Amino acid sequence: MSTSFELETPDRLTAGAVGEPGRRIFYLQAAGGGQVVTLLVEKEQVQALAETINRLLAMLPDTDDEGPDVPDEDLDLAEPLVPEWRAGSMALDYDAVGDRIVLVIQEVPEEDAEDESASLRVVATRAQAQALADRGEEVCASGRPRCRICGLPMDPEGHVCPALNGHRETAD
Repeated sequence: MSTSFELETPDRLTAGAVGEPGRRIFYLQAAGGGQVVTLLVEKEQVQALAETINRLLAMLPDTDDEGPDVPDEDLDLAEPLVPEWRAGSMALDYDAVGDRIVLVIQEVPEEDAEDESASLRVVATRAQAQALADRGEEVCASGRPRCRICGLPMDPEGHVCPALNGHRETAD
C-alpha cells in the first residue's frame, strides 16, 4: 500500500518535466514541513490542472488581502526525482473560510489491490495555485510543436498528418 500525504501549509507547489520533448516524464511536486512529495503525472493532467486552477481562480471573489506572495524561488523540480506513486484522479476545491485552494490527488489503483489507494491533499494559497497553473502551462508549452493542420505533436523528423490522410509530410 502506498503512503498518503497531507500538506496544510506547503512551502512549494510545482510541476515539471524531464527528458526530450516527445519522451518527457512529467511530475507534480509539493513540499512542506521538511517533506517533499513527488508524483508521476501525465502531461494532459498537468494541462487540465492548470486550466482548472485558472477557471477556479477567475470565479473567486476578489479580496482586499492579496495573501502571501509566492516566494521568489525557482519552481524547478527538486532532486532526487523519486515519485511516490502515479497520479490518477485530481480534484480542486475552494476553502472560503481560509481563502485557500485545496488540491486532492488520488493514486491510480493497482488492478488487484484490495487496499484503498493513496492520496495527496495540498492546501495552497491563491498565489501558490496561480504559480502552479503558470508553471504547468509553461512546462506543457515547451514540448513538441503542434501541427497547424491537425493539432497533433510533430516529431523533429517530420510529421505524417492524419488530416492529409498521411499522403504528405509537413515540417512546420
